[in-house]
Amino acid sequence: MRLLDAEARGRAGVRAGLADLDAAVPVVLGVSGGADSLALAACAAFVADRDRRPVRGVVVDHGLQDASAEVADRAADQVRGLGLPAEVVRVVVGSDGGPEGAARSARRAALLDAAGPEGVVLLAHTLDDQAETVLLGLGRGSGPRSLAGMAAVDGPWRRPFLGLRRADTEAVCTAHDLRWWDDPHNRDPSLRRVRVRHEVLP
Repeated sequence: MRLLDAEARGRAGVRAGLADLDAAVPVVLGVSGGADSLALAACAAFVADRDRRPVRGVVVDHGLQDASAEVADRAADQVRGLGLPAEVVRVVVGSDGGPEGAARSARRAALLDAAGPEGVVLLAHTLDDQAETVLLGLGRGSGPRSLAGMAAVDGPWRRPFLGLRRADTEAVCTAHDLRWWDDPHNRDPSLRRVRVRHEVLP
């Protein structure tokens, strides 16, 4: 099977994102079950095998939707099917920072705990996410600081997919027969990020 350009770029992004680290450093993948994170798992599985790196997927179940446990378990199963170990971590989401902020805080804490003090966490943010982040920052009045967007490396956080588009990650998933989940929250117009995604960016 011919290697997709998107997958080749994804693998290269993962390898470059880990290039400064010793091969023994633990690597955790933040997996949601969406196309971006499943594509990240597919690319990272290749790099882990070739470079002999300890990589595993962690699916954080926020428990905020009726089918969240099923979605999380299916995501973990698909990561295992790619040849990586994977686990589901159930968290309790508080209220500080609103629904989005509280869920993000709980998720980040769970991923950092899984990585440990010496490990790093790979996140599947794409160029589309970067554009949304910049526009949201400008909308909050952050000014020129917003133009920097998300960093490819930010402490333990690594974002190797900032050069890929969302359509690229879907193509990678399709090539691997991965079934991604479309979070209904991504269509909720009450959320600012959703309005930016569907009204401003197009």
